[in-house]
Amino acid sequence: METKTLRTMKQTKRGLLFQSEDIKVVFNEDATTENYLKSHFIEGESSFNLLFLLSPNINLQASDCGTQFKFTKNQYILHYSSSENRAELWTEDQEVLKYLQIQINYQYVFNLIDPHSNTESAEILKNMKDNNFIFLHKQTPPNMTVEMHMILKEISGYSKKGVMQKLFIEAKIIKLLILIFEQFNEKDIEEDLSKTPETIKKFLDENYHKNLKIEEISKIIGINQNKLRREFKEHYQTTIVDYISELRMLKAKKMIINKQIMIKEIAIECGYEYVQNFTRAFKKKFGVSPEKLRLG
Repeated sequence: METKTLRTMKQTKRGLLFQSEDIKVVFNEDATTENYLKSHFIEGESSFNLLFLLSPNINLQASDCGTQFKFTKNQYILHYSSSENRAELWTEDQEVLKYLQIQINYQYVFNLIDPHSNTESAEILKNMKDNNFIFLHKQTPPNMTVEMHMILKEISGYSKKGVMQKLFIEAKIIKLLILIFEQFNEKDIEEDLSKTPETIKKFLDENYHKNLKIEEISKIIGINQNKLRREFKEHYQTTIVDYISELRMLKAKKMIINKQIMIKEIAIECGYEYVQNFTRAFKKKFGVSPEKLRLG
């Protein structure tokens, strides 16, 4: 880690908090009375880097890509670097430049997660290598949780050395990774839930002609019955039953003009087991029976 600034009037608190064969933890805090402050850090070859931005308005430019990021206070990224990479951080307008970097060897994470053990582990490692943990939603870096803050405080304040420090740091880093995976998993669940009404509608559009009950739809889609009804009605201002009936009647009206198709066949095609139920629903919708509409 090397740190420099274009101005000489500054105060720096930085240092290596911990280093082993697999893990490196570095804390940096620079302050200046001038207008521009810059810092550099190195991402090692085949390493995952957790970067916690602990002061506001930090800009980041990595040498391995042309993208520049700007962070607000208490955001973080989890970045994989296949080769040694130099990144530049800077802030302006007399801001403090404060961050904590945790570098983890790829093989350590590989052994920890064991992607060959199950598909979930393989997916997590793939997401890590593909740098899918840089943005939580669209172009927004994730925000640190209270528990993450507490862990960083514990890491920076731990005073023991030797094997106890190694075990302590590794345990805390594993906990950080768990929190990150949980945070992104919650994001995925939220996104899935936001698409719940569309998912239900798509299923109904494709299966309205089948004799399905709400209980069966609930099991197939994997959504609680009450939630299924509530989400759909809130989004489309109609019930699932009424929507299915509407789709069936629209199809029946198109088919009824074809006199070659028997009324019973139309009823079955539209999802009605009994012709009487079909006739009743048709008359309620259009004011006349299927037979009278066909006769004109």
